[in-house]
Amino acid sequence: MIVLFNKPFHVLSQFTGEADKKTLADYIDIDNVYAAGRLDYDSEGLLILTDDGKMQQRIANPKYGKQKQYWVQVEGIPAEEDLDRLRNGIDLKDGPSRPAGVQLIGQPDVWDRVPPIRQRRHIPTSWLNLSISEGRNRQVRRMTAHIGYPTLRLIRHRVGDWQLDGIEVGGYVIKNYRI
Repeated sequence: MIVLFNKPFHVLSQFTGEADKKTLADYIDIDNVYAAGRLDYDSEGLLILTDDGKMQQRIANPKYGKQKQYWVQVEGIPAEEDLDRLRNGIDLKDGPSRPAGVQLIGQPDVWDRVPPIRQRRHIPTSWLNLSISEGRNRQVRRMTAHIGYPTLRLIRHRVGDWQLDGIEVGGYVIKNYRI
């Protein structure tokens, strides 16, 4: 079984946690499912859970090359030269990143975040559609910061063939699926 969950902002990607933080248990009442990978506390969007350990490994482990696609709101408007740096892979403190697929997009049709992002009056923001096949800790945020455009909002909308389409914030759908 696969559970596609639209993780809200400020929810831990686990079923237990600190008393002052929401967890998956606040949204999902299904026994014996576990997150296949993580989504940072301050990131939103598609989180996949499963009851199958092999499937969990195939989804989460970068050696299987599952593409993860994100809508990333950044501070400023990157030039193509900046995006080319991401497309070619960049050196992060924990080693070089694999090349990313990235393009500037218009604002996607997404829900309002609560609380809203911080914005500076004289600095515009823009949206990127960014895809990677790795999943290092806070990788997308570190990549955009490395090229000079800090991430303000990060929404994962696709992992492999699974998409967020039509799942409300805090909601989930169950798929019967076997690899």
